[in-house]
Amino acid sequence: MPPLYAKSKRQIVPASPQALATRSAALAARGLRDLSRDSNWLIKKIFSDHTSHLAISPTGQLCASSPLQRAGTERIALYDIELGEGNFTLSVPGEPPVSAPGMLAAFAWSSTGRYLVAAWPGGGERLHAFDLYSKSLVGRFGGFSEFPRSLAWSDSGRYFACGSGDGAEARLRLWEKAQDSQSAVAFLDPPLSEAGGTRSLEKCFGAEWAESGDEGAFTRFGRIAFSPDESALATVLEMEGEWADDSVAVLDVPTLRRLRVFPAQGHITDLAWTFDSRSLLYCSGGQAYRLTSESPVSESLPFGGELLTCHPHLQLCLCFSSWLKNSAKGRLFVANLNTLSTEDEYPAEGLVDLRWSYDGLKAYSATADGFAYIYELPLL
Repeated sequence: MPPLYAKSKRQIVPASPQALATRSAALAARGLRDLSRDSNWLIKKIFSDHTSHLAISPTGQLCASSPLQRAGTERIALYDIELGEGNFTLSVPGEPPVSAPGMLAAFAWSSTGRYLVAAWPGGGERLHAFDLYSKSLVGRFGGFSEFPRSLAWSDSGRYFACGSGDGAEARLRLWEKAQDSQSAVAFLDPPLSEAGGTRSLEKCFGAEWAESGDEGAFTRFGRIAFSPDESALATVLEMEGEWADDSVAVLDVPTLRRLRVFPAQGHITDLAWTFDSRSLLYCSGGQAYRLTSESPVSESLPFGGELLTCHPHLQLCLCFSSWLKNSAKGRLFVANLNTLSTEDEYPAEGLVDLRWSYDGLKAYSATADGFAYIYELPLL
């Protein structure tokens, strides 16, 4: 949405009447909603049953391995969080007529919410790219023998990354969009760069990361996230063992050359960059931490968390902590990263994904049982 006013070098110039009318209508609608409630949070039931594989888009769409079997097989279903209803299911040519319930699935949305890359057993051993405007499959790439554990798309759509495999078979691959293609999802094989396998791990991270089979040895690439300026990629280096400590690796884009590795305490469950690419936040052992280029060690933040997502243009972070002292529930809250204070919060449990809207006016979160929490940023 265009700003109300565009500032020139010497004067403030009014925006077009159409932009003002659009903005005014949105403010009026928000005002009417606020009159009938006393909270910035809304809760809606999106689907029934249970699924632990879902992802939220920046436009409020939710994709999940369908909790309802369709014609004997599970498919990828899409839901509208705002409307609280399903839209349609995705399928591909050659999809098997029957699949076991509870299938694995991995998803990555483009920053506009128009495109989705998905992996699921029914789609075969390749990544599938969909255009949600046309509701069609628009490309395949990235064959795999071990199911992907994490997928990530850079903000401009130029790069795509996939982490898969365990131990010596662990691989982190990066594709670059074909420059001469009109398609927004023209990722061509082979990948542009790759880290994985014993030799590549040793070359990128050092001999200690190439060892396998021992307690505390590297086992796989976990969560991955591109910095908003697309100069770096952060990934979790997961270690073997229940009590082992993971690490965060920051890699160069597009070479995947190691820039820095930060040790953590416990297993890392999520990570996200701030909008200015200057800080990296992560959750480890139920605690939230911050990394910056100015400090060689992690800063422990004054709040816990298992999941987090950063605002697209403000120093705000939406977090979920499953454990809250003196409460049977956890909490979903908005933290101010400048003051390190809590702006707003709501009791919640069972959340598996969080996402700010592309314009930053709302934030969405969803549970494995089909409940969605919608947070609307206060107008003032």
